Amino acid sequence: MLKGGPGETPAPERLPLFTTTHWSVVLAAGEGDSPQTDAALEQLCRTYWYPLYAYVRRRGYRPEDAQDLTQEFFAHLLEKQAFGRLEREGGKFRSFLLTALNHFLANEWARRNAQKRGAGKVRFSLDELEPETRYRFEPTDDVTPETFFERRWAATLLEQVMNRLRDEYVREGKAELFQRLQPCLTGAEQMLPYVELATLLGMTENAVKMAVYRLRRRYGELLRAEIVHTVASPQEVEEEIHHLIAITAH
Repeated sequence: MLKGGPGETPAPERLPLFTTTHWSVVLAAGEGDSPQTDAALEQLCRTYWYPLYAYVRRRGYRPEDAQDLTQEFFAHLLEKQAFGRLEREGGKFRSFLLTALNHFLANEWARRNAQKRGAGKVRFSLDELEPETRYRFEPTDDVTPETFFERRWAATLLEQVMNRLRDEYVREGKAELFQRLQPCLTGAEQMLPYVELATLLGMTENAVKMAVYRLRRRYGELLRAEIVHTVASPQEVEEEIHHLIAITAH
């Protein structure tokens, strides 16, 4: 159990890092259907759709074609047609998705089996997510589509973590505290000295330092929890964290 400082309410007991995760459920049920598998796979697709769309666009497809292909790929994936023929690539959902998408594009499955966008088992539409509006703000550098995919994957994962951390603070009535301390997570230029934060928040400087420590610790816990959902074994968590650091350092 995590413990706070003197006189503080104890923090919630930490959950085991590896229980049943989205990706482990999908891998375990790769040869069969179940509501639990469908829900887990759909949740992963909802979370990580944009890196796939950005990858297809980076491959040179027009916006409307990229949207159709990404949508059809999800239908293909949710119908389990991508399972059974592909290696698990070490159990990482990130690697599995890119491999499956490349097979899908190479075989032009979507073109040969053209159907109205949004048909099949897909339970969400890219139309409502406005993918091209988001893609329009991407840099025009000359990195490969694969590197571009990796960067967008990392950015999406980190965004998920930050959103969950923000939601926790909002639920606890600490929205202003999070807003003031968030730059301390990234070392952003807008990060204020602790003494200034203390004045703004009506806290002592030592209390601000402790609050920043707790924020960073919780961020690390949520980061690991998010990565757990995208790998198949505990051994791959640290490996994925190192990969994430490397890809975001450029």
